[in-house]
Amino acid sequence: MSARFPVARPRRLRRSPALRRMVAGTRVHPADLILPAFVKEGIAEPQPVASMPGVVQHTRDSLRKAAHEAAQAGVGGLILFGIPAVKDARGSAADDPDGILQVALREVNAEVGDAVVVMADTCLDEFTDHGHCGILTSSGDVDNDATLERYASIAVAQAAAGSQMVAPSGMMDGQVGAIRAALDGAGHGDVPILAYTAKYASAFFGPFREAAECAPQFGDRSTHQQDPAGPLEEALRELRLDLAEGADAVMVKPAMAYLDVITRFRDEADVPVAAYQVSGEYAMIEAAAGNGWVDRDRTIMESLVAIKRAGADLILTYWATEVARRL
Repeated sequence: MSARFPVARPRRLRRSPALRRMVAGTRVHPADLILPAFVKEGIAEPQPVASMPGVVQHTRDSLRKAAHEAAQAGVGGLILFGIPAVKDARGSAADDPDGILQVALREVNAEVGDAVVVMADTCLDEFTDHGHCGILTSSGDVDNDATLERYASIAVAQAAAGSQMVAPSGMMDGQVGAIRAALDGAGHGDVPILAYTAKYASAFFGPFREAAECAPQFGDRSTHQQDPAGPLEEALRELRLDLAEGADAVMVKPAMAYLDVITRFRDEADVPVAAYQVSGEYAMIEAAAGNGWVDRDRTIMESLVAIKRAGADLILTYWATEVARRL
């Protein structure tokens, strides 16, 4: 340090809004934000998600409207989650060319694909009748390698429907490599993979499972999602594996409880790092604000700044459009 108090006074650079804005070390830009959106087959009107005030299950029409609003606000991307009318054990609707997610991808990409990156969640839990992320064995366990075949087929179907990026979220071993080989083999070598690299078996996912209608009918996902108490080295091992398999970007999910993991990923990775501000994080802030316990707008921005400061290049957040407008 070149000076000490009273010569050194850090408060000098904080004494006006203009000064604080000029020297801000962390900035959130609209293009950094990705809006998660749910589209449900067979509904006539958007359906509010009770545990996530302001979030809905979209119709195809309302999804297009939301996509236009996000694009006009400068949001960087949209990630779509499909909820089919009919589910089965293998999640057949997930790679059906006429399934709700593929239809929505074609429509949204055709309308706003030049302005935002339209991408898809590449998983099975929204499509299976048992609610798990993969194919089950006779004993009810998730069969890793059989599930990889399904993920590969889903990714190809999504790319064929116009998805500009695929995002495998099931935490199966080898999922990035299997999807990369399938995309390349099907002529979609230019479609990047955003890997859910460190996805934890988190209690913060609760409201999402209402929105996506994907709660497991039995058991949980602890055998494939990471243990919140697991060592940081486990997350870094997943990072190295995903990068070796060809991930174009990597993700930490949830965000706020795993800022340390985001920071280490940013230190280690040579690709963009994303963080998912998940449904439970959203619901807690909305609930506290609704009760007058916190300043809603300030809390939202502070949470996003914290995620950005930890090292995230991209942030998936349900407030993407609102915050982009504000910025």
